[in-house]
Amino acid sequence: MSADQKKNKLSRKEFVRNSAILGGAFFIVPRHVLGKGYIAPSDKLNIAGIGAGGKGHGDMLEFAKSPNVNIVSFCDVDDRQAAESVNKFPNASYYHDFREMLEKEKNNIDACSISTPDNTHAVATLAAMQLGKHVYTQKPLTHDIYEARMLTEAAKKYKVVTQMGNQGGSGDGVRKAKEMYDAGMIGKVYEAHAWTNRPVWPQGIPTPTGQYDIPKELKWDLWLGPAKAIDYNPAYLPFNWRGWWAFGTGALGDMACHIMDPIYRILPILYPESAECSVATIWREMWNDTQNQDACPPSSIIHLSYPRTDGDGKIQVSWHDGGLLPRRPDELLPDEAFGNWDGGVLLVGTKGKMLLDCYGANPRLLPTKLMQEKKMPAETIKRVPEGHYLQWVNACIAGYGKGKTSSPFEYAGPFTESILMGNLAIRSWMLKNPNLKGWDDKYLGRKKLLWDAKNMKVTNFDEANQFVKRDYREGWKLSL
Repeated sequence: MSADQKKNKLSRKEFVRNSAILGGAFFIVPRHVLGKGYIAPSDKLNIAGIGAGGKGHGDMLEFAKSPNVNIVSFCDVDDRQAAESVNKFPNASYYHDFREMLEKEKNNIDACSISTPDNTHAVATLAAMQLGKHVYTQKPLTHDIYEARMLTEAAKKYKVVTQMGNQGGSGDGVRKAKEMYDAGMIGKVYEAHAWTNRPVWPQGIPTPTGQYDIPKELKWDLWLGPAKAIDYNPAYLPFNWRGWWAFGTGALGDMACHIMDPIYRILPILYPESAECSVATIWREMWNDTQNQDACPPSSIIHLSYPRTDGDGKIQVSWHDGGLLPRRPDELLPDEAFGNWDGGVLLVGTKGKMLLDCYGANPRLLPTKLMQEKKMPAETIKRVPEGHYLQWVNACIAGYGKGKTSSPFEYAGPFTESILMGNLAIRSWMLKNPNLKGWDDKYLGRKKLLWDAKNMKVTNFDEANQFVKRDYREGWKLSL
């Protein structure tokens, strides 16, 4: 094909658009007339996947269940991880660098799904938003608090449809729990507990060592993303990156956006005013002068204190991971399940208690016999029968300001900030006094971190603020 032929070649969408204009077919509305962030009714939603292996592959399969979706492009830094997507979507273009994909395919893409390690969530998501693309970003929304605030602001600025991938936020369970709470069935809640069995990957171990050749299928420098450059080590891939601060956010980052969602969605809270924690002693004691602070702990307990947004006191929220559990409530019979295997939530109210499973599923009053004895409130909150993924698809097709999602960034951003306050407390515990061989109480997280949410700053322990916003290595940036 000659250069002139290529220049004159019309895409399918251009042909349909031009035919509609010339033929007077008023029911086909060109995308440029609708404006940025809107999909013409005659078009399908063209989605690109950033992160095509593992969860990214699964996410694209979910979106592709809609007859109104095309998977048109995707990228991954590891050809081994991307193999399933290459086979499943043979007509989609494939890249290694999401920045190259967005530049070359920007006129073919309407929306992006981001499912990379936590380390790259923010930069990939913002890059797509700045091109006017709707975004679905896996949980946790970001790697640090500053990034979460930036994506919240970006959602306002760029006016695209957004959704964080905490699927339970679209479930019936959390809606039923909200209706039960609003009906006054457990009174006012001032105490809540959440827990998980995570980590189920190695965590709290020494930093990997050794020299290894980079596999030919892996673009290691791209895999590192904004993190500092380190030598390749197979210990991090393809999943165990979650246990390392440079790439993941530990058990809390992996599961709290799922498990704590009912707490944040039901109760009148926004930002915590303080955070404190305790961590596994064996993790702390194993350190020596040759080991740094790279690893997340194998287990932890975090306490967050929230001022109620209705002005009626505070709500104390406690998180437990690594198999640690809050005290089993007396109202729960000895053989009854305390949550489920993945975790659960306990809301302690002035008139009673409510127990939920992971993802906000199966809300029940305690003792559980009350579920038969009490009249349940009528459904007042709209359900999401299409599910979390297709809810976002439908919202993208409807257009910004028309379609709604369960976890838009104006919700997911502050929620993620709250969760990552727990990691701020953990990482402050990890700090060593560089002038001492042993441990100094000042650096053991013994104190409660006081948080100025407006300015994103710990006010009583300045050393902790280094973890609010991390430094990106050269070539990476996050700027509105």
